[in-house]
Amino acid sequence: MVVGLIAEPDAPAALAAHLSEELGPELRRRHPDLGWRFAVATAGTDRDTDLIGASRDRLLDEGWDLAISLTNLPLSEARRPVVAQASASHSVGVVSVPALGALNVRSRARTTVADLIDRLVGMDDTDPDDDDRRRSAERLRQLADEPGEQRGWEFATHLITGNLRLLVGMIRANRPWRLAIRLTRSLTAALAAGAFALVTPDMWVLADTYGWLRLSVIAVVAVLANILTLIIGGNLWERARRPGQRRQVALFNVTTTVTVALGVLALYAALFVSAAALAAGLVVPGLFGQTLGHAASFTDYLELAFLTSSLAAVGGALGAGLESDEAVHEAAYTYHRAG
Repeated sequence: MVVGLIAEPDAPAALAAHLSEELGPELRRRHPDLGWRFAVATAGTDRDTDLIGASRDRLLDEGWDLAISLTNLPLSEARRPVVAQASASHSVGVVSVPALGALNVRSRARTTVADLIDRLVGMDDTDPDDDDRRRSAERLRQLADEPGEQRGWEFATHLITGNLRLLVGMIRANRPWRLAIRLTRSLTAALAAGAFALVTPDMWVLADTYGWLRLSVIAVVAVLANILTLIIGGNLWERARRPGQRRQVALFNVTTTVTVALGVLALYAALFVSAAALAAGLVVPGLFGQTLGHAASFTDYLELAFLTSSLAAVGGALGAGLESDEAVHEAAYTYHRAG
């Protein structure tokens, strides 16, 4: 495993030099089946710097497996100061050196970085047992494993089957079900489009006329539109800059795609349930049946909810196009507190 230590000048740089010598024994104790190599690099940052993104770029440029950034800047989560953050999707961790305190800084930094590395491969327990450490070591081996010269489908198959647990851990760390809640413009547009469709009699007739096959096609198109808008419009898709980056970039892109897809599906399910409940409460059966030309049935209400949620999802895709890249990145990737 090659771990890059990215440090700002002065105290972080001095600490990184010590860590490059002291981390090896600690990590070999935790993961005795793996070899470890450390590369120290310097980088200047300011308060406007995206530390996760900048560290990710450096990781790809240098060909590291993991990257840990040491900064003088404070870190916070939900407005509370934290010592460190980890982004499993990016294979990057960030440590705030001032937050380590004034005493035993090297010792605390060594433990914090080792814990970050465990967190990056999905070992979340504060007191892991032997099974947790075995799974963590397995994911680290998968991350360090080189896929060889496979191309096309062979490479994709190796990536998925050989790294399934690693991918699942990275996707779980992103909490995709919370995606839509963080995108306020997308959520607002979705709710507005759904409300319009629900109270428009013409939409009642269309839902009744289309049938389940056409309604299903509309739903698939709406979901795909959301996924593509978020990935392409939010610049979430990475491209390998050289052959050695292919594995890292592929892992990131698979994780991103599945994260966004699950998040959009969770949004669609929530919209469908909401639309069905509102349709039952607001659309009067007599008026509904009069508009359709026949008695309104339970199936008619489900069809209306199906079309309403699909149109709401299309509205959500339009709203997602208005989100800033920073907002999409923050929504798609969860940075976990690690200290």
